[in-house]
Amino acid sequence: MAFDTIYKDYIKEIEERKEQGLNPKPIDGAELLSVIIAQIKDVNNEYREDSLQFFIYNTIPGTTSAAGEKAKFLKQIILGESVVKEITPAFAFELLSHMKGGPSIEVLLDLALANDIAIAKEAAKVLKTQVYLYDADTDRLKEAFESGNTIAKEIIESYAQAEFFTKLPDVAEEIKVVTFIAGVGDISTDLLSPGNQAHSRSDRELHGKCMITPEVQDEIKALQAQHPDKSVMLIAERGTMGVGSSRMSGVNNVALWTGKKASPYIPFVNIAPIVGGTNGISPIFLTTVDVTGGIGIDLKNWVKKLDAEGNPIRNESGDPILEETYSVATGTVLTINTKKKKLYNGDQELIDISKAFTPQKMEFIKAGGSYAIVFGKKIQTFACKLLGIDTPTVFAPSKEVSIEGQGLTAVEKIFNKNAVGITQGKVLHAGSDVRVEVNIVGSQDTTGLMTAQELESMAATVISPIVDGAYQSGCHTASVWDKKAQANIPKLMKFMNDFGLITARDPKGVYHAMTDVIHKVLNDITIDEWAIIIGGDSHTRMSKGVAFGADSGTVALALATGEASMPIPESVKVTFKGEMKSYMDFRDVVHATQAQMLHQFGGENVFQGRIIEVHLGTLTADQAFTFTDWTAEMKAKASICISEDDTLVESLEIAKGRIKIMIDKGMDNDKHVLQGLINKADKRIAEIKSGEKPALTPDANAKYFAEVVVDLDLIAEPMIADPDVNNNDVSKRYTHDTIRPLSFYGGDKKVDLGFIGSCMVHKGDMKILAQMLKNIEAQQGKVAFKAPLVVAPPTYNIVDELKAEGDWEVLQKYSGFEFDDSLPKGAARTEYENMLYLERPGCNLCMGNQEKAAKGDTVMATSTRLFQGRVVEDSASKKGESLLSSTPVVVLSTILGRTPTINEYVAAVEGINLTKFAPSHKLLVK
Repeated sequence: MAFDTIYKDYIKEIEERKEQGLNPKPIDGAELLSVIIAQIKDVNNEYREDSLQFFIYNTIPGTTSAAGEKAKFLKQIILGESVVKEITPAFAFELLSHMKGGPSIEVLLDLALANDIAIAKEAAKVLKTQVYLYDADTDRLKEAFESGNTIAKEIIESYAQAEFFTKLPDVAEEIKVVTFIAGVGDISTDLLSPGNQAHSRSDRELHGKCMITPEVQDEIKALQAQHPDKSVMLIAERGTMGVGSSRMSGVNNVALWTGKKASPYIPFVNIAPIVGGTNGISPIFLTTVDVTGGIGIDLKNWVKKLDAEGNPIRNESGDPILEETYSVATGTVLTINTKKKKLYNGDQELIDISKAFTPQKMEFIKAGGSYAIVFGKKIQTFACKLLGIDTPTVFAPSKEVSIEGQGLTAVEKIFNKNAVGITQGKVLHAGSDVRVEVNIVGSQDTTGLMTAQELESMAATVISPIVDGAYQSGCHTASVWDKKAQANIPKLMKFMNDFGLITARDPKGVYHAMTDVIHKVLNDITIDEWAIIIGGDSHTRMSKGVAFGADSGTVALALATGEASMPIPESVKVTFKGEMKSYMDFRDVVHATQAQMLHQFGGENVFQGRIIEVHLGTLTADQAFTFTDWTAEMKAKASICISEDDTLVESLEIAKGRIKIMIDKGMDNDKHVLQGLINKADKRIAEIKSGEKPALTPDANAKYFAEVVVDLDLIAEPMIADPDVNNNDVSKRYTHDTIRPLSFYGGDKKVDLGFIGSCMVHKGDMKILAQMLKNIEAQQGKVAFKAPLVVAPPTYNIVDELKAEGDWEVLQKYSGFEFDDSLPKGAARTEYENMLYLERPGCNLCMGNQEKAAKGDTVMATSTRLFQGRVVEDSASKKGESLLSSTPVVVLSTILGRTPTINEYVAAVEGINLTKFAPSHKLLVK
C-alpha cells in the first residue's frame, strides 16, 4: 500500500470516529507509524503537525510494531541522526521512559552500554526507573557488568536497592472522594462492560461508551465538574461491586470515567479507580482493581437490625431487615485516610478500611498497579544475585501465617506446594500472602485481545517455561462468525499461537476450528489435583486443582511469568448426607447447597470470598465440574473438589483421552506441550495407584471458616435459581441467592425459550435430553415444542461421542436446525420458532454477546447467567428473566411452554438415567 494511502485511510477513519464522538484510534501498526515518522522528518509536509501529535500522544507502547518504530526514531534523535525541533534528546528520553519495555528497553540498553558517556548516563537514568525487563535484557546487563562496564554496574546497583520503587512518590495520606451510587444491589461486570459489546474491548475509548448508560456517564462528568479536586467513587449500594465475571474491561471502563491517566503519552489507559460496595468487592474484581493500582472498599454501610437479644429482626419474607449506619448517597464527600486506614465524613470516623490498605495493596497503589511490583521484585532478585548480596528489605515481606499444631485444608496444601520465596521450612495457613507458580493458564476470546495488549504492554514475547500448558479458546464468539469475529479472532489466534499457547483455531488453517467451552478444555488439560490454574473468566473453576478466574491482565502476567500473587483464602467445608431421590438431577443438589447454606447461616453467605472445599468424592471430573463451576455464582473465591483415589484416576484417564484427541487433530505445538501433559498425567496416575502419593485430601485437624452439611433427603423437587426481577427490594433482584422449588411456580409460569448448553452441562446432559425426547414421544405420540429449545453442546468431543453412541441421531430427528461448520452463521438469530436448535459447541446464549433471547422473554436455562440484559433484555412492557435449572426441567418447560408441575416432571423423567450422586463413605481426610 502506498504511503499516502495508509495515512489517508487513517484520516478517513478519524473522521468516521469523530461522528461517533471518538478520538483518533491509538496506533499499533509499524506501517502507519513509519509514514507518520517520514512526514515528521519532512519539515514542509502538510501533515507534519498532526503527525507529531500522533507520534507523541497516540502510539501504543510495549511490544507493538508501532512501538518498535517509535523507539528506533527516538534513538536516532538522541544520537543526533535525526533532528526534530519539537522533540529534543531530553524529550526523547522522557518518551522512552513511558514506553513500558520491549523495544524501548532495547534502545535504552543500546545507548547505556555504548561509548558516548553523556548519553549513556542519561539512558541509565531512565533505565533505573524501568521494571519491564526480560531475560534478553538482563542477560545484556549481566554480560556488560561482568565485562567491567561501570554504567551497567550502576544500573544493577540501583535495581538491587529497588530505586525504581523507592523513588516513586508516596501514596497521599488523604484522598478526597465524592460518591456515586452506580446501582442498588449487586453490580455485575455486565453493567460495567456488557457482554454484547465484547468485540470493542480492545478499543478502550469506544468500549468506555458502553459503561452502564450514557445518562450515568453524564452524571459522573457533572460530579467531576463540581468536584475537580476529588475522585469519583463508584458504589454498589446494598450489594457487592463487580460480581459475575473477571473483567479487566470493567475496571478499565471505571478507570476511564473515574480514574487518572497512566501517562500523558499513552492514550486511553487510565489507572487508580476507587470503588466501593456495601458488601465489599467481588474477589475477582478486586484483583483487577489491584492491577490498576486502584482502591476497593468494603463500606458495610447497611447492617442487620438486631433485637434486644442480639438476633436479626426479619421481614415477612424471612430476610434480615437492614438499617443504614451512614449515608453514601450520590454527591457525598468523604475522605480516605491511607495512614489511619479509616473512612471519614468530615471529622466523623465512619469505618475501618484497613483491608483495603494492606502493605501489599499500598505498594500496588504507589507503583500504579500490581504488575510493576511483580516485575520489580524479579529485577531486584536478579540484581542482588548478580552482585552477590542479600536482598535489601524494600518491599513488604510476604505475610506468613503459620499456626503450630493446626492441620492444612486442601487449598493450604496446594499453596504450600506451589509457593515461591517463602521462609524455608515454614508451613503457611490461610491469611498468608504469597507468590505461587501457576501450572495451567486459559485465555478466552472476548478478553484475549486485551490479554494480548497487556502482554505487549509488559513487553512479553513468549510464554513462561514453567507453565505446564496454556490454551486460547474460541468459545465466546462461537455462535456467529460475523465481521467483528472475523476481524478479531484470527488476529488473536495468531498472536497467542506465536506466544506459545495451544489455540482453538490454527492460524495456518490446518486443523478444524474448535469452539469448545474454555472451562471444559481447561478441566481436561488439568492433569494434577495439586495444580493452580488461572483463567480469563470467572468460571475458571476446575474439578481438579484449584482454579481462579482472573482478569485479562492477571492472565497475561501468569503467561509471561508463570506466577501469581494472592492471599491464601479461608475455606468452607461442604459435605453431604442422606440419599438423592431417583427423579432428581445433580444440578438440584448444586442449587440446594446454596439454599441450605443460606438457611443454615441466617442469610449470610459464608462462601463469599472463600474457597469451597467440596467433598464430592465419587463424581468424576465432568459431573463434579457442574458443582465447582457454580461456585462462581456462590461468590466463592474458588473451589476444590476432594475425590477418592479411584475416582481421580478415572478422571485423569478421561483427561488423557481428550488431550490425545487434541494431539490427533494436530493441535500440539513444536514444544509438544499436550504430549507433556499426558506424560504428567501418567506419572500422577502411577503415584496414586502405587500409594506413593494418594489423591489430595485435607488434614483431619484442618481449620475451616465454616462447615456446611447438605442434606440430600431435604431435596424433594427440582430447584430453580430465580432472578426475582419484580422483588420490591431492588437489591434482591438478579442475585443467585433466590433458589426456589419447582412447585413455587404452580405449573403455570409461561416459558418463552429454553437453553441447554454452556459450561454447566456435560455429555450426560445431552444424553438426558435424548432420553427425554424419546420418553415424551412414547408418552404423547409425538414431540411438539411450545417454546424454542436452543442446545449448544460444550465441546466437539461430546458431539463425536454422542454420534458414536447413537444419541446425536436422536437429537437430529427432533431438531429443526443443526449447525454446519462449513457454513457458520453470519448474523445473530433475532427470532426463534418453536423447535429444537442444535447449535455449534460454545457458550451461545450464556455469553450474551452474540445470540440472545427476544426482549422480555422468560428463559429457562442450564446456564449460570441470570444478570439483567445478559441472556435476555427487557422489553418496553416486560422484564426479561433467565431462570436457571436442570436439563430435564428445561426440556419439559419447552415442550409445555410453561413450568411443569412436580407430577408432570416425575412422569417425564421416569426411567431416565439422570446425573446421580451418592456421598462418599470413605473418610476424605488425611
